[in-house]
Amino acid sequence: MTEPAGRAEAQRRANRIRAFREELQELEREGALLLSPEQRSGLEQHLAGTLQELGRCFDVDATESQRQISWGLRIVSTLGGLAFCAAVVLFFYRFWGLLATPAQVAILALAPVLAVAATHFAARQEKTLYYAALLSMVAVASFVLNLAALGEIFNLAAGPAALLAWGAFALVLAYSFGLRLPLAAGLVSVLGYLGASLAELNGAHWMLFLERPEQVLLPGLVVSAIGLATSHRARPEFPAVYRLIGLLAVLVSIFAISRGVPSYLPIQPNRAKAIYDALGFGAAGGAVWLGIARRWSGVVNLGASFFAVFLFSKYADWWWEWMPKYLFFLVVGLTAVVMMVAFRKLRARTPEAPLP
Repeated sequence: MTEPAGRAEAQRRANRIRAFREELQELEREGALLLSPEQRSGLEQHLAGTLQELGRCFDVDATESQRQISWGLRIVSTLGGLAFCAAVVLFFYRFWGLLATPAQVAILALAPVLAVAATHFAARQEKTLYYAALLSMVAVASFVLNLAALGEIFNLAAGPAALLAWGAFALVLAYSFGLRLPLAAGLVSVLGYLGASLAELNGAHWMLFLERPEQVLLPGLVVSAIGLATSHRARPEFPAVYRLIGLLAVLVSIFAISRGVPSYLPIQPNRAKAIYDALGFGAAGGAVWLGIARRWSGVVNLGASFFAVFLFSKYADWWWEWMPKYLFFLVVGLTAVVMMVAFRKLRARTPEAPLP
């Protein structure tokens, strides 16, 4: 088992131990389970020793406070990575004109190599990979800037192949170090490449692929299917990223067409909007149902959010112009309450499924 997979399993075991301790205390308080002092002491020593060993080997979150701090670290590392990406790009363009062409080429070639080397060093030093994730985003930004700037220097025509190269670089980084941030960036780039390629096949300029969201819809379905059908034993946290990125592409594409963006369907625009309205509600509701059935919280949250977006956008189409605004928002609030009740009933009736 690789280290990222081992850490994920170790964190799940630490979570089970924490939950077991809490339930044991509750059972003892209710008198449903009584252990002798020797048994209680031996059990506690075993649990504490297990958590200590897991912490030493995998740096897991053994307490709720540590878990909350880890979430903060993830957020900070993401924001820090984005800030460093912006700093790299702005630094290059601030001093770019002062450098000769050989110096520009050398810097462009070295920047992603150095960033990858720094990512590798950080990944070897830190099991939680927060610094590695931050540096990986710098590496991706450096590589993107590398291709874009080299194209300007040597007057090369831009094309969708650049999106594929960016995506491939980010995916290699993700799978090499077990990092979800570059995985998400790589999947977005690959989706862009597939959409741009479909635009070219349809006779449009590749940079206009977002004007026809159906060109992203099919690739989004493929990415979602990968997340649904594969387990990624070496990288058990990766399928969730595939599912969320693919589902987001699908739902955004459907929503855009339902709001009037042109469709390839050979029918009247109003009919196309009505079809995609129905598809939007079906896709969002299906995502909620599947997420609850498989205990995929991210899919549930994304599906529920888009279901609400689809519903409230239709409310605005139907009633915003003529209904008093206080009444409109009252209806929106009451609908939210009804949705909460419905989702709770759906959750209660859904059988338990094993964690992915």
